[in-house]
Amino acid sequence: MKFNDKMTELQKKLEAAGHQINMPIAVPGVDYWAQDGAHRIEAKKGLRLVEKHLDKITESDAILVANYTKGEVENYIGANTFLEMGYAKYKGKKIFVLNPLPDHKYIHEELASFEGTVIDGDLTKIA
Repeated sequence: MKFNDKMTELQKKLEAAGHQINMPIAVPGVDYWAQDGAHRIEAKKGLRLVEKHLDKITESDAILVANYTKGEVENYIGANTFLEMGYAKYKGKKIFVLNPLPDHKYIHEELASFEGTVIDGDLTKIA
């Protein structure tokens, strides 16, 4: 959700191309870049956002992982996104990854096993 503005741009482009998009829900009034995530975590639990987003994946044909550079990590994939990719894989959904997979040593093999399609920023590769 740290890249919500960029994801909204992707949403508009994909909808213009005829795709139906189920966006994750941002916690209202939360600073996603704050160091202390206690307020964000409590709000996510109270609103059941993880469960709601997994329900959206269940209803979808595919997911698009918007993996942008975060700080020093190029093409970052965080814990929530990793969870969503695993869930999508389990449910038999197509996985599209906007940018190449990051070099996260602790999850690299698992990311590669998800058999996602890296689209290198080219949204026309989503079918």
